[in-house]
Amino acid sequence: MSDEVVQIDKLQVRYGDTVAVQDVSLSIRRGEIFGILGPNGAGKTTTVECVAGLRSPSSGRIAVLGEVGLDRNRLREQVGIQLQSSGLPDKLHVAEAMELFASFYPNPRDPDELLTRLGLEEKRDSRFAKLSGGQRQRLSIALALIGQPQLAILDELTTGLDPAARRETWKVISDIRDQGVTVLLVTHFMEEAEYLCDRVAVFHRGRVIGLDSPGSLAAGAGQKLSFRPKTPLDPAELRGLAGVSNVSAPDGRIEVDGGGDLIASVMEALVSRGVVPLETRVEQSTLDDAFVRMTADEDAAAN
Repeated sequence: MSDEVVQIDKLQVRYGDTVAVQDVSLSIRRGEIFGILGPNGAGKTTTVECVAGLRSPSSGRIAVLGEVGLDRNRLREQVGIQLQSSGLPDKLHVAEAMELFASFYPNPRDPDELLTRLGLEEKRDSRFAKLSGGQRQRLSIALALIGQPQLAILDELTTGLDPAARRETWKVISDIRDQGVTVLLVTHFMEEAEYLCDRVAVFHRGRVIGLDSPGSLAAGAGQKLSFRPKTPLDPAELRGLAGVSNVSAPDGRIEVDGGGDLIASVMEALVSRGVVPLETRVEQSTLDDAFVRMTADEDAAAN
């Protein structure tokens, strides 16, 4: 059995003269939660719709579960999908929807257990029209997972959910992954990607501009060390140290930006000069910082 559940090679999608996705290549490993990040219009949803067989690419190759052009009926049995915008008939009850979707699969999950895990057990007899936006979103997730798919595609997983419901949904997805399901997650919540994803691909203008673990991408955005020297220190003495990219001294407080060996090299320099740092603060970059930097660099290069 292949370790790669999804393989995308030079995917391109055009709408007339507009290129929505251009030369995207990536692979998704079995048993991981793989995130796709990007601003609106970056090509995220178009890409996952091609993976799910809902949209045909203009060119390129996509293999799902080891097969190129997997039969759509087989694909539906193996892939669960929760789209960003989906709906059900207004008069359909929650329990009816779960039972209907469960009937499509040979070995579905227990509908009541899944509703309980997603906080919908008290809504099982409610009609779809009576559900709140967050409840509709959770029902959509339940329907994507009811068939015990090998691959679950979740587009904007927790949009409309309150913080408590969002955290509970994250636990459900982590549990699903622990049971061997591979998850492809499209999100604009950086905290969600950091919490859930083993790896993420950052999309911008239809291309992948970053691909790594959230931690590695965040580390690439750099660090900041700030302190107030107990005795006078010329900030210029710290420039040129390993890992240092910029030094400033607002209001007598020294701020050092950089990455890699930044902390060790600055502290070693202070010790050698007999300078004691007071009110020391170290700020690690986040995935959000990395996302902003990467997209800004791409925009600057394009202009």
